[in-house]
Amino acid sequence: MNWRSERIWIELITGSRKISNFCWAFILFLGSLGFLLVGISSYLGRNLISLFPPQPIFFFPQGIVMSFYGIAGLFISSYLWCTILWNVGSGYDRFDRKEGRVCIFRWGFPGKNRRIFLRFLIKDIQSIRIELQEGIYTRSVLYLEIRGQGALPLTRTDENLTPREIEQKAAELAYFLRVPIE
Repeated sequence: MNWRSERIWIELITGSRKISNFCWAFILFLGSLGFLLVGISSYLGRNLISLFPPQPIFFFPQGIVMSFYGIAGLFISSYLWCTILWNVGSGYDRFDRKEGRVCIFRWGFPGKNRRIFLRFLIKDIQSIRIELQEGIYTRSVLYLEIRGQGALPLTRTDENLTPREIEQKAAELAYFLRVPIE
């Protein structure tokens, strides 16, 4: 979702609250829970999963390995659920020609630096740069080149824009900010 006027451009950034992240976290949780139940079943010598016919699994080494995979999967799943809950990576980009400022805000992980807020003057923006990587995994990234600060990525790493879309976005932003495209 974007909002533009003659002097202000605001672009909302989607964080980790995406359908794909919900699906992966849920699938990983169920799979790791299954591994853990099979490992505990082999330790107890009873079938805890009544949906499937019992298969004898020895606790050492198969049951221990299954339990380990189950616990590791639960840790990774809880990490994914936490990033979804905290909406890590969400925020906004605000370009204000009236005040002559660029504000970039992102939510991070809880702690001292949870709020990532960067401010720059528009006159410090050197250019807009497009980076296209071709190959098996094509990737296109839009950068904001700032004098003395380096390049700041404006697109998400999982944002799959076609070369035409990224060029269009770069041209519109460069025109709005009145800076060249590299």
